[in-house]
Formats: sequence, C-alpha cells, structure tokens
Amino acid sequence: MNIVRSRGSKRTTKRIGRNVFDRPPKVSVVIPAFNVSEYIAETLDSALGQRFREHEIIVVNDGSTDRRELEIAMGNRIEEIIYICQHNAGAGIARNVAIEHARGEIIAFLDGDDIWLPDFLASQYIFLQRHQYDMVYCDAVLFGLRYPYRQTFMETAPSAGEATFDALLDLRCNVITSGTMARKQTIVDAGLFETERVRAHDFHLWLRMAKNGAKIGYQKKQLAKYRVRLDSLSGDSVSRVERERDVFERVRGTIPLNQHEQKIVKRRLAGCEADLAVEQGKSLLLRGSYREAACAFREANRHRKSLKLTIITWLARLAPQVLLRHYRTHRAADIALVPKI
Repeated sequence: MNIVRSRGSKRTTKRIGRNVFDRPPKVSVVIPAFNVSEYIAETLDSALGQRFREHEIIVVNDGSTDRRELEIAMGNRIEEIIYICQHNAGAGIARNVAIEHARGEIIAFLDGDDIWLPDFLASQYIFLQRHQYDMVYCDAVLFGLRYPYRQTFMETAPSAGEATFDALLDLRCNVITSGTMARKQTIVDAGLFETERVRAHDFHLWLRMAKNGAKIGYQKKQLAKYRVRLDSLSGDSVSRVERERDVFERVRGTIPLNQHEQKIVKRRLAGCEADLAVEQGKSLLLRGSYREAACAFREANRHRKSLKLTIITWLARLAPQVLLRHYRTHRAADIALVPKI
C-alpha cells in the first residue's frame, strides 16, 4: 500500500493502486464520492471497463460517513485507481483536488453513483479531438426511479444549437456533468470549481469556461446512465429549482454580464419563482390542501403567464380531484419527485 500525504494539507491522504500506470495517461477520470457506497462498485466497473484504456481514475472520498462501507464496496478495484481521502468540503473542492492530482491533459467527470457505457471515453475523446473542442458533453439515460417510459436527460433538459455562453445561460443547452469531458488547462484557466458550499457549481464553471472563449460541443449520443435518487439534490424537484435560482443569483453577482445577458438572468429568476410555486402547488394538492394549492398555482401564473398554468389554476380551484388524478396517471414521475411538505 502506498500512502502519501497531499502537499500542503495534513488532512488529505492519497493512495496509488498497485496497477496504476507510472506514465501519464491521456485522460484523467474524476469521481467525487460522498456516501455512495451502495453504488460505487457499479460506477467504478463502468469506468474500468472502458474500451479506451489510456486513462487513470481518481476517486476523492469527500469525508463520507460510510467510509468503511465505501472501501469494502471498492474491494480490489482500489488497486486500479488513485484514491484520495479528505475531510468533507463539498463536491466542488473534491473535484478540484482530483484535478490538481490529475496527470492527463483531459479531464472526464463521473459522479459516484452514475454509470458510463463502454464507449463513453473513446467516443467523447475522438469527438473532442476531431472538432478541436475544449469541452464536450453527451446525453444520458435516466434510471433509478420507475419511469413510465425510457427517458433521457436531454428529453427533460434539451440542448439545441451551439453551446455558447448565451445558450448555456438561457438553458437552451444543458450539460450533464457525468457526460462531460474537457481540457484540463481550459478548466484551470476558468478558475476551477467554486470552493464555497454552493449548488450548481458545475453550471457556474461551464458558464465561466464559455465566457473565457472555450469551444463547447454536444455529441447527441446516449453514452451514460444518470441515476435519479430521491435522497439526492438531483432527485428533489424543489431542490432542483432552488439550485437553479441560487446559481442565477451567483451568476448575476460574480460574472460580468452585458445588458442582454442581464435580461436573460432576470427572466430565468422569474421562471424559478414560478417553478417553485408549481412544486409547492403539487405538494399541497397531494396533501389535500386544495385551496392552498390553487393559490400556489395562481402565484406561479403571475410569474409566468401561460394557458397551461391558467388551466391548472382553474382545475385546482374547481376540480382538484381531476387535476390530482391527471398528475397520478400521466405525470407519475413528476409526482414521485415532489417532496412532502
């Protein structure tokens, strides 16, 4: 076993597996791990099973409370990876630590509960090099909940057109982190991930990279599987909207914006308020608080006027059982993601 103290920090340890190659790889895979012992074996198997072999895997244990279970689950796979342990500091710092130790010129991101298909690295690497992109991302199949049909990430958050700063800011292009590969220097030049405990630090980084002139491409292939969990931020519908609102507030305060970009942020923030009101309305509807649900939907319609919200508000007030039956029958996945209040 090779245990090394990380430079400049007594609280971080680094273990290099026996089977990790001495020579620098082309790609460094970055996996932050926090309380994912239940999923880490499947995630690592998907990274180790890539047809593209010139890569190293760096797992950063971000102060997991299930450290013993995590390391048991990794088993002999620990000899194939670089394993770093640190006190809990958040996914952003965990990713930055991995990038600091990465020897590859290209970084590929994989969350500790997601899965890559065997061609992920090869396909994304070729796509990035062939088109001289600084960053590329792909589509992913959603799994982990009982969806009524096979659904992909881009069906819930589409990408259309060139992935410019404007397109990312206005959510016309949406990046899934576990489907992303980027040049290390481009990430460093943009300032790496935010170091505060904030939500959507990945989105903030993609924006800064694009603002810095990074050329970003979207490969329309399903090369990953994105796990939706009710006990994670990605699984809670209200948390997702709050995460979006928080990051737009940070964008407005930390990234220089022209007048057009400021208008986009203002519109997006109004949309977040509408979405939060809708999610509150769904929760109240499920709880049987029909009058309060109608008020919440009416508030959503105030922020984002639409015929759909007008109809929902009308149904919540006059025929709430019909609206509830509609959600349970036709929007079961949406209902599953609504927290009970």
